[in-house]
Amino acid sequence: MNILTVSISDKHGGAARAAYRLHKSLLDEGVGSKMLVQHKISDDYTVLAETSRIRKTFNVLRSLIETIPIKIFKKKKEGFFSPSWFGFSNIVDRINEIDPDIVHLHWINDGMIKIEDLANINAPIVWSLHDMWAFTGGYHYDGEDRDYLHDGTFLEKWVYNRKQKIFSKIDNMTIVGLSRWLYESSQNSMLLQEKQHIHLPNPINTRLFKKLDNQKARALWNLPQDKKLILFGALGATSDPRKGFSELKKALEGLKSNEIELVIFGSSEPKSSENFAFKTHYVGSLKDDISLVTLYSAVDVTVVPSLEENLSNVIMESLSCATPVVGFDIGGNSDMIEHKINGYLGKAFESQDLTNGIEWVLNNESYDELCKNAREKVLKEFDSKIVAKRYIELYKGILDD
Repeated sequence: MNILTVSISDKHGGAARAAYRLHKSLLDEGVGSKMLVQHKISDDYTVLAETSRIRKTFNVLRSLIETIPIKIFKKKKEGFFSPSWFGFSNIVDRINEIDPDIVHLHWINDGMIKIEDLANINAPIVWSLHDMWAFTGGYHYDGEDRDYLHDGTFLEKWVYNRKQKIFSKIDNMTIVGLSRWLYESSQNSMLLQEKQHIHLPNPINTRLFKKLDNQKARALWNLPQDKKLILFGALGATSDPRKGFSELKKALEGLKSNEIELVIFGSSEPKSSENFAFKTHYVGSLKDDISLVTLYSAVDVTVVPSLEENLSNVIMESLSCATPVVGFDIGGNSDMIEHKINGYLGKAFESQDLTNGIEWVLNNESYDELCKNAREKVLKEFDSKIVAKRYIELYKGILDD
């Protein structure tokens, strides 16, 4: 069995990292797996990408050309939007040349594959949804239950109609909802409701993401040994509104203890620092998993205040390192955070409840039990060996049909 994982990148961004982890998990289970990307970050020989300087430059230009319709036509609201219109891509030709048994799509926007080219893929398609884009009129997260055929701007109708036309031509396509929330949303959508759906999560290597000695981890990061440390982080942690930094700031205003300090990764210290009531450590962008493991091991609680979230890598990584997590009860967060068992699920968008959750974890008399539960949750449901075997069963079922 030969699987081809297709993703915009192998390491840049949460969706890419999740796709790469699945690819590596399949290899560990003896599956013939390759990964095809537009932007290669690693030096992994099993990850395929353009090698010529001309094509690499063209990949950058594709991303810019992709945004032209957005600049010409108005969107109905703010938010990340992908028209996926630009062709002249050899990605699908490359997919068919590789001739895999199954093509497993992940995040394929930013000029990588246009909607119409999906119908030209010869092999059966499995598509892991990392956001809502596949079944909306172009938005990656869209809370509105709207029929884009009758409502929405020209741009949204154009994208929606193209998807409707092409998806109807693709018979062998299985949709993977990584979180139960996205699985149900896609299953109930007009665009994808006729497709086969399955709920399967991302995997994580629990042999790598595990608890290290707290004191040694703090020493590595030059963090205080006598403080309770709160961790917040994501790609564009303080600049992307969807990551909830504004909500986090409000939540932290309710914490007055002089025993608390904040640690932020994914962002460098700004010129005008936030005026928190306690010291804040900015550790910048982390490029490797070992750095993440040591950081999760150094802190007492991780806060994920995202306003929109599918299946957060940060939550899964933190729990795997036996660090409880506080987040809003939105999206796929409840797939991983069990309220008052391995963390705290706050009421959606209520910063005060984030405050309540942080205090509940930090002052919990059974804190060690929370940490144990966090680790056990991931070992039971998200360990790479367990999840990879479930994907292999999915692939075999598709090929046997």
